[in-house]
Amino acid sequence: MKEIPIWEKSNLTIEEAALYSGIGRNKLRQLTDDENCKFVLWVGNKRLIKRKKFDEFIEVAYSI
Repeated sequence: MKEIPIWEKSNLTIEEAALYSGIGRNKLRQLTDDENCKFVLWVGNKRLIKRKKFDEFIEVAYSI
């Protein structure tokens, strides 16, 4: 089975997003707990991070 590089995936797990961004898993969980979070996708109880929306969020954020 071929592994897809993180930067080519459309959705990331919390662990992948933490590696990708350098933001801790707990902070990502805290950010995605907000129901107005635009970069989270819930699949049942599993949360995925929409990579492109997450990149846009990081681009304009001053601090987290």
